[in-house]
Amino acid sequence: MSQPTPSTPRRRQSARRSPGRPGTDSPDLRPHLIEAALACFVRDGIAATSLRSIASEAGVTPALLNYYFGSKLALRDAVFEERLMPAVHALRAGIVDAGDDPQALAHGFVRGVYGLIEAYPWFPALWVREVLCEGGALRELLLSRIGPEVPQMLAKRFAMAQQRGQLNPSLDPRLLVVSMIGLTLFPAAGAPIWRQIFQADLGIDALTNHALALLGHGMEPRHED
Repeated sequence: MSQPTPSTPRRRQSARRSPGRPGTDSPDLRPHLIEAALACFVRDGIAATSLRSIASEAGVTPALLNYYFGSKLALRDAVFEERLMPAVHALRAGIVDAGDDPQALAHGFVRGVYGLIEAYPWFPALWVREVLCEGGALRELLLSRIGPEVPQMLAKRFAMAQQRGQLNPSLDPRLLVVSMIGLTLFPAAGAPIWRQIFQADLGIDALTNHALALLGHGMEPRHED
């Protein structure tokens, strides 16, 4: 089916309906479509999102969306490559730069995750729904592209610090990584619920300070009297 020409009423009506959105000939349209898909994926889940709903979110026709990406699978891959991967790479870079001191590693991870969440507020919800949950549409893609590199790197550094006497010997270095994820991504994903329950503004600073306090005391090596 051919696309409507700029002179057709349908094209003009679409432009009037979405004055803040780029036109179909705008160079910013592709990233705008990706942002619309991301919003739908976070809100409704990837499996439940149709190209039609993404097109409605973006203020374009499904035919135009299909013209740019060809399929929902290709659009999902574009969201993964152009939104999720940059966020993960930023977190990994911060961990690599933290060095081998266990407290510095923990601080770097916690601050890195919450910095990532501040820059990409959609990350926790997408991670829980599409990576953590069984059948998530991004789990295999993330594992094949990123793999266990980051958690294994952290666990290895914690194990080495434990051997040097810098880390509580009662801790399992692997589960310490799991605990750090539990102290960051889970509270962030559930923050709207906890704000309602406690009637408090549990923002990024509060979550960061709480995680660092728990990790700081729990990671301290034991000193014999």
